[in-house]
Amino acid sequence: ESSPSLVTSLALPNSLPSQRRMAPMQSAMFAAVFGALTTSGVAVHVADTALRGHAASRSFVQAMSFKQVLRICNAYPFTSALDVYLSDSDEKLNQEPLQYPSCMDFTPKMHPGDRIDFKVADTNAGTFTISSLPAGDAVLMLVIYRHDTVTTAVAFESHVFSSAKAPQLAVLDVYRGPAKSELRIQDQASEDKAAANATIPRSELLRYNSVLAVEPGAYDVIANGPAGNVVLKKPLVALPGEAYVLIRCGVAADEGPQYAENVIVYPQSSKSELGAATRARAPGAIA
Repeated sequence: ESSPSLVTSLALPNSLPSQRRMAPMQSAMFAAVFGALTTSGVAVHVADTALRGHAASRSFVQAMSFKQVLRICNAYPFTSALDVYLSDSDEKLNQEPLQYPSCMDFTPKMHPGDRIDFKVADTNAGTFTISSLPAGDAVLMLVIYRHDTVTTAVAFESHVFSSAKAPQLAVLDVYRGPAKSELRIQDQASEDKAAANATIPRSELLRYNSVLAVEPGAYDVIANGPAGNVVLKKPLVALPGEAYVLIRCGVAADEGPQYAENVIVYPQSSKSELGAATRARAPGAIA
């Protein structure tokens, strides 16, 4: 009898409606200008619902407020860290440098038309402009990565995670180079040796550029080479309601430093947060 599926495919990724462009360069470190981003998501425009009344009147309409997290991932291989600014470089989002390869979460007040500027020291690296925002709680993911192996130009990928009870995984491949590998998710081996020997861990392929739902639990994310060899392995603790990004990154540049294949798994949740119910979960697919 075959094992139940670990993952369930969700709808195609919703891109954060946007435009992107490169800022004028002051060095040869970054180059090229990108055109407008083509999005598969539907732009959601929030109408102005304010009611105009007499000055002495008290409005019974209140603006709705949503919890929206901006998740920025630096998948651009470079020795220097990035700084992130919102809206014409007035507000610096990160207190600590955003190193490669890593992600950070921010909760700024965002509006349609806001610019997200990326800088290395005083050099502009790239700009992502938000044209609209979702009308609801969401995690807005933005990944900056290297466009190709020849130039040092940047590119962006984005996705909007809507609220969901099951853990969600966005799987991206932004590695640039000849190396080939696939990502798989596998049950993490039990610390109890007897239980580990009695259980066959489930393992499934994670397709790149997809969004999946997975059961809460402790897993390993494994990158396998063409011969089935393990290139690397990263732990993943999937909590209910959390949104995770799995990003294959690195570059085999034609010139300059080489960065081997790597996988960003973010956020890094703790096993202690799983709780007794999820640790003792019954096998089965997410409906």
